[in-house]
Amino acid sequence: MPSSIVTIRMDSEIKKQAQAIFNDLGMDMTTAMNIFVRQVIREQAIPFRVQKNREPNRETLMALLEAERLVSDPAAKRYTVEEALEELKR
Repeated sequence: MPSSIVTIRMDSEIKKQAQAIFNDLGMDMTTAMNIFVRQVIREQAIPFRVQKNREPNRETLMALLEAERLVSDPAAKRYTVEEALEELKR
């Protein structure tokens, strides 16, 4: 099968890090890219989830901050699973 040359642009540091991983796996960048493209063809999709990084809303951020505060507060009430379920029933 004839081969083609494909040129891509990539951040130099990202390329360096990827090459180190591929080398640890016993392959070069070309082999890794070929594996990726073959997987795309096989699955008819990008073989991993691609999504926009969603920022948590204000309510979630406030809940996270409260959880961090409670974890670091030695006076905060602690529950076993059984105690928590019993408390929820009340």
